[in-house]
Amino acid sequence: MSQSLLKAITVSRTPLAALGATGFLWGTFAAMVPVVKMRAEASDAVFGLALLGSAAGGMLAMYLAPALNKKLGRLALPVLGLCSLIALQLPVLVTSPLSLFPVMLVLGMVVASFDVNANLRISSLEEQHGLHLMNLNHAMFSLCFGMASLAVGAMRARGMALEQVLPLMSVVIFAAGILTIERRGFVAEDEDQSPTPDRLPWRAILLIALMMFVAFVSENTVETWSALFLERELGGAPGQGGFGPAMLGFTMAAFRLAGQLTTERLGERRVIFWSGLIGMCGAVALSQAPTQGMALLGIALMATGLAVIVPTATSLLGKLSHRRQRDMAISRAWMIGFVGFFVGPTSIGYLSEHFGLRVAFLVVAGLIGLILPAILSLPTRKD
Repeated sequence: MSQSLLKAITVSRTPLAALGATGFLWGTFAAMVPVVKMRAEASDAVFGLALLGSAAGGMLAMYLAPALNKKLGRLALPVLGLCSLIALQLPVLVTSPLSLFPVMLVLGMVVASFDVNANLRISSLEEQHGLHLMNLNHAMFSLCFGMASLAVGAMRARGMALEQVLPLMSVVIFAAGILTIERRGFVAEDEDQSPTPDRLPWRAILLIALMMFVAFVSENTVETWSALFLERELGGAPGQGGFGPAMLGFTMAAFRLAGQLTTERLGERRVIFWSGLIGMCGAVALSQAPTQGMALLGIALMATGLAVIVPTATSLLGKLSHRRQRDMAISRAWMIGFVGFFVGPTSIGYLSEHFGLRVAFLVVAGLIGLILPAILSLPTRKD
């Protein structure tokens, strides 16, 4: 392990644990999607519409993140981690599409708040220590997402019910949540004597938000629908669908870890451009996959491209924002980009219902292509 990587792990221990816990949360849910959908007795379109609750909750969390982070301080991550663990138990209450919506609203709001506050902490640590930390921390999210998906898939294959799986996974999430506790408060940043700009850097925010929107739509598409694609359209046995989210998680973890090193050498802009191109090719391959093996390869290629978009874009926006505006700029970009969680599940559900998941994945490929002009249009300095 290189000295720079070891230092990055040490510096970002608390958000690293927080994003790991968040990965376990969403990985658990993603692998249980077929079960939750069956309990809700919902069609693809209705299920996608019900998942708007998660996006609505997430949008509210993004809006409130700067104020919540300031109010709770070093307690933000432990408190939100505990709330997220409790929220994970809510899917056992799903019995219909109507009950699914409020469950996803609360789950999305709580877990997204945990997620974005971890990202605000990472950006602050990057400023304080002059290190690139985003890709490392998001690699932990992806690794834990993949591990949770694989574990839950194995539990499903053994016939374990939702009421058994969620409490078991919560034990691991609780352990990760303990690591978010900081014995000391935040290190105060040096006072910046430069005047604060009159407005937020909206051009950079909107372009970064577009990249995040595309990444969230694409990642959420694989998280939510790949299990159904593998089991229903490609004939996989119950539980094998978990390989889709697991492949996404493990591949993204590996390439986010690689991105931690390549971004330091190549810069954020080059990494985002080439990642967008690779992700687009992966989505096309997934849409045309004739077998489960080929579908998993498509997911892996897609994950390779998507891996560094959100963390690298977040880090880049932090550099393009004034220190006193950084939390607000990042939260607004995440809030706008998080609309992808509105459009993603609902649109994919609609397209799947009427045209099939293959067409839906092809549409995602076109969306990923928007990253290329967006990164080329991004300002090269602070507004």
